[in-house]
Amino acid sequence: MKRNLENILKENIRVKLLIVFITITLMVLMFPKGESIESEVTVGSIWIKDDLIASRTFEVLKDPAVYEKEKQDAISKILPIFVRDNKASEKFLDSINKFNKKLNELLQRDILQNKNSSKEIFLSESSYNTLLTLKKNPSRFTGLKVKSLNLILQNVVILLGRIYQRGLLNYDYKEIEKDSITFREGKYEKNLPKTFYFDRQSVNEFINTYLETNIGSNKEVNESLFEYITHFLTPNIIYSYDLTKAAKENAKEKIPRNIGIVNENERIVAKHDRITPEIKLKIDSYRIAKGEETSTLNKAAQELGKFIHISIVALPFILYIYLFRKKIYNDNLKILLIAIIFLIVSFITFLIYQINASIQLELLVLVPVASMLLTIIFDSRVGFYGTVTISLIVAGLRGNDYVFAVMNIVAGGLAAYTVRDIKNRTQIFRSFLYILIGYLISIIAFGLERYDSFNKMIVTIAFAASNALISPVFTYGLIIFIERIFKITTDLTLLELTDFNHPLLKELAKSAPGTFNHSMLMGTMVETAAEAIGANPILARVGAYYHDIGKILNPSSFIENQLHDENIHEKIQPEESVKLILDHVEKGIELAKKYDLPDEIINFIPMHHGTMIITYFYEKAKEINGEENVDVNDFRYKGPKPNTKETALVMLADACESTVRSLTNPEPQKIENVINNLIKARIDDGQLNDAPITFNDIKLIKEAFQNILIGQRHKRIRYPNQDELEVRKDEEN
Repeated sequence: MKRNLENILKENIRVKLLIVFITITLMVLMFPKGESIESEVTVGSIWIKDDLIASRTFEVLKDPAVYEKEKQDAISKILPIFVRDNKASEKFLDSINKFNKKLNELLQRDILQNKNSSKEIFLSESSYNTLLTLKKNPSRFTGLKVKSLNLILQNVVILLGRIYQRGLLNYDYKEIEKDSITFREGKYEKNLPKTFYFDRQSVNEFINTYLETNIGSNKEVNESLFEYITHFLTPNIIYSYDLTKAAKENAKEKIPRNIGIVNENERIVAKHDRITPEIKLKIDSYRIAKGEETSTLNKAAQELGKFIHISIVALPFILYIYLFRKKIYNDNLKILLIAIIFLIVSFITFLIYQINASIQLELLVLVPVASMLLTIIFDSRVGFYGTVTISLIVAGLRGNDYVFAVMNIVAGGLAAYTVRDIKNRTQIFRSFLYILIGYLISIIAFGLERYDSFNKMIVTIAFAASNALISPVFTYGLIIFIERIFKITTDLTLLELTDFNHPLLKELAKSAPGTFNHSMLMGTMVETAAEAIGANPILARVGAYYHDIGKILNPSSFIENQLHDENIHEKIQPEESVKLILDHVEKGIELAKKYDLPDEIINFIPMHHGTMIITYFYEKAKEINGEENVDVNDFRYKGPKPNTKETALVMLADACESTVRSLTNPEPQKIENVINNLIKARIDDGQLNDAPITFNDIKLIKEAFQNILIGQRHKRIRYPNQDELEVRKDEEN
């Protein structure tokens, strides 16, 4: 049930249409909003259309980057705004007067009762004792100018009054970025140096200086008074975040958005005029103005136009997939993968388009990533056609930017070329070079055509180099995740499976050396034949390597692994022999799944035998039991038959290699006859009915097999004294 549901979702035509519809709709949402979609103009290009006449009066808007810079400059001139908190000074001056009275009472009580009341007030015990001693006997402290504690406390009040009169900031000088601040009082404000007011450090210095000047130089007394005074210090010049923010917003609003106006019926640009920065601003402003006056109905019509726009751009690619890549068309998961790749590149384009910058950020749109992914996952033609399609789509997202489309087609096409026959991951370096060359040629060509400055082209090339560097790295990083999530086998994975250090191949070489050698030679045969008939050589070779891995579990049941003349099948019934033979297919599939081999490779295990009859044991069973008592289906492989060129090649190579190996006198003509007869027998038996093999393919396959098998089985000259080498030494004695 679950399997059937998966197949329905995988092949259902409605799912395909839904994927395509959602993909195009999402791209439509990324198109520029509120603007009439006309071709994007670039400075230096030629206006080849008729004169552009304004249909309405509109403002010429500043370049977004220039406008943003002007706003930032205006904001930077705004000073932080501070206001005076009069209640703070009044509150704390009142508090210190009360505390002076309370302090006197506590000190007087302790003089009479010999109690320490420091805990009843905020002073530390040492400072309290100092003031207590000062109250009882001021003469004990040298350097005092004021002997009476009451007079000292009056000076403290005077000191705090002076501080609050000047003002204490609630920020330190170093925390205020500007050298000046704005002081606002009611409707009036003035700009002052920030040092006009105290901060915490400067007020501390002021207190110490005041105490030394007016109270005296006694350190012990001054420290106690400093502790007492600083307790009451609270900033009364307060930074206003809201007022500062409002001032910044007001400064931004005062920056004019436009640099002029164009009146109705005024010419914006004449035919064959070169586009200057000023003309481009007028055209861009006119586009926005037209978008603003568009009605709801017109906007809906425009959205429909965008949908049709993307649809007709994607249509040739969709038709190509439908007509020539049925495997992709029949697999909704692969269609979804293509859609995701297109959407990711489109979304990056959309994000970059939102950034108002004078630099060429559009060259960070990673179209080459899509080109390489499509080529590696599918093939070079899908990669190239996909590149053209996505380049046109992202150019549409850029306001139908023709130059942008051409640059990406060139760079993306070269990127696809570099990975069309990928052999290893080190080709990343070649990809970087070719992508850079593609962008470089395009930048120079269009730059010269538009009279771009040398510096501008250098900056553009720098962004192109970043793209060329990022794209291959991003591609090779994504491939691993795509293979796992979408269960796709790329040539990179297949190449990794050819490593003889793979556990299955190491075990095959160790446990079944005859089968291993047979598989290796088959790999050479099918790879050569695959190249001749246009199949996938790497897939065919890997399939040949792993097609007989089931023989690892019982290698002695197969003659190529029997090191002695004894054959176990001579001692058992044909039915038992057939069971042992058939088991290597089922066990091989189990092993392949255990070691996570891709499904494309697992298919080779049952398909290389198809539904062929195990003729030797079938005939033997008929001799023993009589033909009427033997069911031929009991001696057939379970299949399925080969359904690809690669699996068909492995079936044919398996039969030809093993039969030629058994020839006692492998003359070229005999080998040719064996190959012809074996291939004909499988065609006559219908084993190749499901495989897309043509008669011309069969001819090329025969030639490839003959060249390899004849070369491998050619006669060699006998070396001098070879007879002596072939005789055991102990036999001579």
